[in-house]
Amino acid sequence: MKFIVSSSALLKQLQSINGVVTNNPVVPILENFLFEIEPGKLTITASDLETSMITELPIEAQEAGRIAAPARILLDTLKNLPDQPVTFTLDEETYNIEISSANGRYKLAGENAADFPRVPVVKGSAPVEIPSSSLARAINKTIFAVSTDELRPAMTGILVQLGEAQVTFVATDGHRLLRYRRQDVGAGQTANLIIPRKAFNLLKSSLPSEAAPVRVEFNQSNAFFSFNQMRLVCRLIDERYPDYENVIPV
Repeated sequence: MKFIVSSSALLKQLQSINGVVTNNPVVPILENFLFEIEPGKLTITASDLETSMITELPIEAQEAGRIAAPARILLDTLKNLPDQPVTFTLDEETYNIEISSANGRYKLAGENAADFPRVPVVKGSAPVEIPSSSLARAINKTIFAVSTDELRPAMTGILVQLGEAQVTFVATDGHRLLRYRRQDVGAGQTANLIIPRKAFNLLKSSLPSEAAPVRVEFNQSNAFFSFNQMRLVCRLIDERYPDYENVIPV
């Protein structure tokens, strides 16, 4: 099967989610991007099992298909191309990928998309909307105080306390404690979520500069953030957060 896409548009979207990809992952296929093609749209997923990012962009395609494409090699290939339409030809039997451009042809060895781990989905959650500027400010105000001590896993994330009429963000490394509260944002419900540092770092670098709403959903295991054509899914830290209110009065 084939699809045509702008080289610069594809590179931009890949770079926006590449921070998820780790070197020498436990599951080797996670060194790849998952490409899911359908007529008119390409959905790309990057994952490290704990955090996944999904983005979409328009393409020219007549067929549907799936393949896993090597992240580092694909990025290096696209970086060397000027902005132009490129044609991807995918062999879903051998998993070979051929990229045709005005500069030449490039062949990459892909992998079976069926081996790529499935990204969790949220069901039955009441969504919360937070302005991107408010969320970015909350992350910037707290993330530097997050602990790196893996022996205290709860403190390696940011506590997000959703309230009926406010949202509170808390971070501590045992020596300093930061609390940032937004009373102009209400969740309409109450919940405590501990979001890992990596997920919030990735989210911070991806949030749009314009005042766009970020849709937040969650269940017992995962948090889901979506805005524009981007989605981030992360596994919650399942630990009890320190009782910070004994240090900072409510």
